[in-house]
Amino acid sequence: MKITRLEPFILHVPVTNQRIADSASQITDWGAVGTILHTDTEIRGYGYTGTLAHIATDRLIRRCIGEAFGELLVGEDPLSVRQLWMKLYHAPAIRWLGRAGIVQMALSAVDIALWDIKAKAAGMPLWKLLGGSETKRIEAYNTDGGWLNFSEQLLVECAKRAVDEGFTGIKLKVGSPDPHDDLDRIRAVRQAIPPRTRLMVDANGRWDLPTAIRFGRRFTDYDVYWLEEPLWFDDVRGHAALARAIQTPIALGESLYSPDAFAQFLDAGAVHFVQPDVTRVGGVTPWLQVADLAHAYRLPIVPHAGDMMQVHVHLAFADRTCTLVEYIPWLRVCFDEPATVEDGAFKLPQAPGAGTTIRPERMVRFGIE
Repeated sequence: MKITRLEPFILHVPVTNQRIADSASQITDWGAVGTILHTDTEIRGYGYTGTLAHIATDRLIRRCIGEAFGELLVGEDPLSVRQLWMKLYHAPAIRWLGRAGIVQMALSAVDIALWDIKAKAAGMPLWKLLGGSETKRIEAYNTDGGWLNFSEQLLVECAKRAVDEGFTGIKLKVGSPDPHDDLDRIRAVRQAIPPRTRLMVDANGRWDLPTAIRFGRRFTDYDVYWLEEPLWFDDVRGHAALARAIQTPIALGESLYSPDAFAQFLDAGAVHFVQPDVTRVGGVTPWLQVADLAHAYRLPIVPHAGDMMQVHVHLAFADRTCTLVEYIPWLRVCFDEPATVEDGAFKLPQAPGAGTTIRPERMVRFGIE
């Protein structure tokens, strides 16, 4: 089998609540920038990265996929996934440009598409190709009702609705101008949901260390399951100090772009829940390396859903420690086999591939020239 051409794309899909915000950004659409890898067979691979639907930077990722990586991929055997990842990552001109950001997100999209081909060629869903278990239960926690721009009343309503729908966890965004407001919102939601429902909070890198220590110590009053990205994303020492100062576990990883970056946080004891994002870390290939690192420290993987769950559900069923995946439904309408939650848990994907095959009519509806 040979790769014959790349078909890069940009999709902008509206979010479910018209406009959502966290402490770092506000959006009305979610971006999926990626490629279809065509082969000399009927098999095509689909891969993409997740963005804030900013057209100028989305076009940069698309150009990186089509122009920088395209000439290195045409004519290659797509089943040699790891070898191709090394070829793309270590291409001198590309490596000179960067090992994170645009380049790594573009590589993520390509690597996902290659694994999609590999699983389709084997006639298996990706989780099975990777040796996963069909008896495993992957529970879902809902983030799509906990946005920072929601009123306290709306937060409570969304949390109650999620619990009624069977979700076993709720995540709230924090990082208000006055952190006391965050505590009020956390208190209101905790009082509104059953005591065994997981309650996570996510600051999206907003706080400094003193603020995180002061308010993080209050989280034990509300049985907060984890505090996510409390500090600046690259601050290893700060996260390590915070982990020693508060009882609530630290979760992070969506803003890290390599296994090396994860290794620094793990070595420092700065993280408890490890959250690699397949659309940022460079694809499935390095995601598996991060999972192995986490396992070496006896820590669980709980992926960040920049892919809106499609690939991560497969990786979760394949991973030995992952039992929980974030639920954000914005891209579900795009796929042949959308990630689906029933009775609080993800259904086991059945179709061959990585779950990334996009319906042609959705490419037309949401596609950006």
